[in-house]
Amino acid sequence: MLMKTIVVTGGAGFLGSNLCQRLLNDGNKVICIDNFYTGRMENIQQLLLDNNFALIRHDIEEKITIDDKIDEIFNLACPASPPHYQKSPTKTIKTNVIGMINMLELANKHRAKILQASTSEVYGDPIVHPQPESYRGNVNPIGIRACYDEGKRCAETLCFDYNREFGTQIKVIRIFNTYGPNMDPKDGRVVSNFILQALNNEDITIYGDGKQTRSFCYVDDLIEGMIRMMGSEDSFYGPVNIGNPVEFTMLELAEKVINLTNSKSKLIYFPLPADDPTQRKPIITLAKEKLKWNPKIQLDEGLDYMIYYFLHRQ
Repeated sequence: MLMKTIVVTGGAGFLGSNLCQRLLNDGNKVICIDNFYTGRMENIQQLLLDNNFALIRHDIEEKITIDDKIDEIFNLACPASPPHYQKSPTKTIKTNVIGMINMLELANKHRAKILQASTSEVYGDPIVHPQPESYRGNVNPIGIRACYDEGKRCAETLCFDYNREFGTQIKVIRIFNTYGPNMDPKDGRVVSNFILQALNNEDITIYGDGKQTRSFCYVDDLIEGMIRMMGSEDSFYGPVNIGNPVEFTMLELAEKVINLTNSKSKLIYFPLPADDPTQRKPIITLAKEKLKWNPKIQLDEGLDYMIYYFLHRQ
């Protein structure tokens, strides 16, 4: 198989570092771009030993020139957990909009395919359940999550406008809740929060009544979906939901984590944050049909992997 040169923005983050590893394993040259706003050097420390891996410390809000001929770009650059993207909402918007423009311009210059890692957050707090790609969402454009939700929606708009106006080769996926190795234990995501609290026998934090739902996809399955989307026929742009369609309440997730860790943790309740979605479950018919993709790792197995990961990294 011919070696490709592939750019991964946000390559030192949770998803980005797992994607970089997979692309290297597949025999490609990988250029990781990260400003380390939320990315972590420890995620890519081993990758730096690979001659086919290069790191560029750069913020995609600024234009970038790359001399090597680029074949593909995976745009993952953006803080993805509420504590991080709400820390500087204007920066989040700029990353999603100005950064997207800069990456689309880079793709045009190299005639490269570009995959935008969009999000289930484009559906907002959905009033259609489960969510198909045709659903246009229920997003509060002036709420505290809008910097991320609307930023990602605008990034999708830019992708399709660049495709229509300039013929840019685009791919758009919408990522639902994903977990796995290289998650930042302090990023505030529910799976890492619950596991770390349970391992330390601390109270497990439940927001609202705990009956809000999420669908959890293990990172290896997610990365496989991304690879298949990038390799799909050029005339297929998406957007495509990539996520595990098995739905759990937060209470069910907490119970599973407590049982798997034999924890003495108790549940404590706090008010639900503003605009926090009450339901989230993807319809993945399109991914099954177009990508022949279906998640393989279910929640109990994935949680076992994560518990082992956190036990051995502490």
